Amino acid sequence: MSEAAAAPRGPGVEPRHGVRIAVAWAVLTAIAVPLVIWVLGPHIPPGDLSQQTRDQHSVDVALTAIAAPVLLLIWVYFGYAIRFFRADPGGAVLDGPPIMGNSRVQLTWLVVTGAMVLGLAVFGTADLFSSGGAGGGEGPNPVAKPAGAAHALQIQVIGQQWLWTFRYPGYGGVETPTLDLPVNRVVEFHVTSLDVVHSFWAIELGVKADAIQGADNVAFAKALMTGTFQVRCDELCGLWHGHMNTTGHVLTAAAFTTWIAAQQRQYAGVTKYLPPYSLVYYPQPTGDAP
Repeated sequence: MSEAAAAPRGPGVEPRHGVRIAVAWAVLTAIAVPLVIWVLGPHIPPGDLSQQTRDQHSVDVALTAIAAPVLLLIWVYFGYAIRFFRADPGGAVLDGPPIMGNSRVQLTWLVVTGAMVLGLAVFGTADLFSSGGAGGGEGPNPVAKPAGAAHALQIQVIGQQWLWTFRYPGYGGVETPTLDLPVNRVVEFHVTSLDVVHSFWAIELGVKADAIQGADNVAFAKALMTGTFQVRCDELCGLWHGHMNTTGHVLTAAAFTTWIAAQQRQYAGVTKYLPPYSLVYYPQPTGDAP
């Protein structure tokens, strides 16, 4: 046997696993992020019926596009580990060398995640104050108000077990069982309750605000096109919670004027018995007090 054949073979050169993982991750990210933005993005809820839903949609697309590379990194690493970091069949399973910390990995993790969180905070705050205001309830004194809020149409949303009613203080305080509003006009919702806690969720408008007895919770919306939207209660409020829903309508300005005039005529006999318009109501107890 020759010396070359008899000489022991040295260990093979270990491939650069980190580089392989990084390259695979970068390639998949370059493919996935455009697909998320331009293919998946248009189908991400909540739609574009209002300014608020458009704002929420842009944020949802941005969050999904940012989350995609993070998710891909996890998948690529696990896939690579399953393929290449496997013990040989029948071979001895040995623990690797103990490793105590890695300052480069820790610093990179802190910098990248910190930049992502702070960037999203700045992005969300700037979008909130520069566009349509908040579709979520802001309490009685909203901070983020949309342009045109000074001339907004006020609609009071009243929750009670187990239905919604809607009062229009600018039209004689008429109270209707359906929610209709005009297109291209800022609406200022004043959300309250007569009994337990409810949650006013106008899904396609991008509005969600808790209805609490004795509290005035303000939210804004501006519908950008005519159409319908669903109104639901999103807070468990009792036996018939699941039936506390209705359908709202966004109308042209002329159609809204016609509709609200018809409501005033239809409910004129009831309106005169309603309490004066107030931001909150405390129904009088029925029967004799104990």
